[in-house]
Amino acid sequence: MYAIIETGGKQYKVTNGDVIYVEKLDAENDATVEFKVVAAGTDDGFKTGASVEGAKVTGKVLKTAKGKKITVFTYKPKKSEKRKMGHRQFYTKVEIQSIEA
Repeated sequence: MYAIIETGGKQYKVTNGDVIYVEKLDAENDATVEFKVVAAGTDDGFKTGASVEGAKVTGKVLKTAKGKKITVFTYKPKKSEKRKMGHRQFYTKVEIQSIEA
């Protein structure tokens, strides 16, 4: 069984026991979170839309941290204008515990 969940404007295909990295969630470490289910694949077949209304995917927050640094370099040719910046995006590491579809 698998499910397609939506969080942070992105969709993820998950199964039981998967560890995923999503955009930062407002949850403490070891907290339980629920995700919006977009579609689910079961032994009976593939379900979407109104047929997955009662479906739930729960996960356990393992940690919240910053990702690797991304270097951003902008310049305008022939104007001697350059700028180098760095950015580290926050993420949340989540372990999928159960899928009910």
